[in-house]
Amino acid sequence: MTTMRVANDLAEVMVPIGYVGAAIAGACAIVAAVAVIRSSGGLVGGAVGVWIVGALMSFTASFAQQWLPLILACASLVGMLLIGGVVRAIMSAAGAGRTNDAAADALPRAVSPTAPAVVSKPSLATKSAATASIPVVS
Repeated sequence: MTTMRVANDLAEVMVPIGYVGAAIAGACAIVAAVAVIRSSGGLVGGAVGVWIVGALMSFTASFAQQWLPLILACASLVGMLLIGGVVRAIMSAAGAGRTNDAAADALPRAVSPTAPAVVSKPSLATKSAATASIPVVS
């Protein structure tokens, strides 16, 4: 077999793998955008990690001089991360996603006058067994 024939035979296999990789990368980019909107850092990292695998698969199409799958994979991640960041900024500026429970937890709770006040000493003010036996010289 000649080198050109081997290259053509491999191109028939590599181009579909490249397009499948671009589709996987696009789906992971969408998941990453939703995770950015929900501020879920772990899910963003996982989605981008799987996106890398899809982008590497899309790179196989370049064996047959087909660069479109790789360009689509890269553009999908960049576009979706930008969209996710913009939507997240708009939602946080508008106050969406905040509940009254979260606001109530942030406020200090009122103490009823009949309830006894519980005061705890700071941990630095208590004496430990190690410092109790040290004489103080003045």
